[in-house]
Amino acid sequence: MLDPKWVREHPDEVKEAGRKKRMECDQVVDRFLEVDEALRALLPEVESMRARQKSLGREMGSATPDQREALLREQKESKKRIQELGVRERELKQEREDLLLHLPNIPAPEVPEGADDNDNVELRRVGEIRDFGFSPKDHITLGERLGILDFKRAAEMAGTRNYFLKGKAVLLEEAVLRFALDHLIQKGFEPMTVPLLVRDFAMVGTAYFPGGEEQAYRCEKDELNLIGTGEVPLTSYHQGEILALKDLPVRLVARSVCFRREAGTYGKDTKGLYRVHQFQKVEQVILDVADPELSIQRHLEITSNSEELLQAMGLPYRVVNVCGGDLGQPQIQKFDIETWMPSREGYGETHSASRFHDFQTRRLKIRYKDEEGKTRYCYSLNNTVIASPRILIAILENYQEEDGSVTIPEVLRPYCGFDRIERQ
Repeated sequence: MLDPKWVREHPDEVKEAGRKKRMECDQVVDRFLEVDEALRALLPEVESMRARQKSLGREMGSATPDQREALLREQKESKKRIQELGVRERELKQEREDLLLHLPNIPAPEVPEGADDNDNVELRRVGEIRDFGFSPKDHITLGERLGILDFKRAAEMAGTRNYFLKGKAVLLEEAVLRFALDHLIQKGFEPMTVPLLVRDFAMVGTAYFPGGEEQAYRCEKDELNLIGTGEVPLTSYHQGEILALKDLPVRLVARSVCFRREAGTYGKDTKGLYRVHQFQKVEQVILDVADPELSIQRHLEITSNSEELLQAMGLPYRVVNVCGGDLGQPQIQKFDIETWMPSREGYGETHSASRFHDFQTRRLKIRYKDEEGKTRYCYSLNNTVIASPRILIAILENYQEEDGSVTIPEVLRPYCGFDRIERQ
């Protein structure tokens, strides 16, 4: 969330952030200012009443019987008023906190204007799009003919947007995920196994709640949520802690199963592996000092980590600067990496790299002591290292042969133990 003092001093900038992100927040900002002013006006009265309560106790010792009776009456009335003010103070603080949770982070000046992903700005394209010399098949046709994908039985068992991977597709997925994990470990990231079910504070802390409840699978009986990304437990790992400066930056990477309801996508990408309810992802998270320029460098670093994987696998891709209307509530800036998928006749999103400054860490109370001993909030960043099965679309379709077989990218062969998938 934003610093309440900063919001108080820059309300118009918050409203402008809402406009750029296509998030209506003017009324929320106005109500925040009202509640904040009421709270700040209340606090001196609370402190004054508490101070008077203490002085009454001291006066009691030297008071006459008549004075003592008057002091007791005042003390009783004072205690009642303090209790009333305490209730009001807690109510105002809670409302102010709730309002802050609904305000957007301030997008960087580099974020382009735009309403949706059609307005994202391409930064670069990397890799050559293959000229097949034959009519390429989509991954559904390829996978079913090779006997490595089964959507029919999955739909019967679990509904649409579900799938079975079989045989060499399972081994290929394992190869991609392990290759990605190894790559980040070599970059100095600490590997983690994370909980797949988390409490609400982790979802609120990473800014998936409030606002993203419809996308999450919730276990009501246990008040737990299935994660939609390893970002949630990784970023929340140090919640409530004050980190030592020498321990920054914290670089964490995790492979996890992820779950998303895909609410609001009815009729969109209903077939195949592109938009599914359950998938696996390797996620990278960085916590670092509160330095805007360094945060930009870290953003480029995590984006490059993922690009290196795609380059190693020989997959064409492009990087886009996400526009305001396609930027989420917590991001300051986001780069999407989109990999070429022949069946879509275009690029499909496979990675998202985001920087947040202290928007998440302020919620999670993740801090550090700077060189002067001052306690400050860390800055956070995250990016997809690889996500499967979506990346399998690009591999299967870009590496298909005319006979329907699929060649395995050379860099993955030591991981999966074969160089081709053929019909058995």
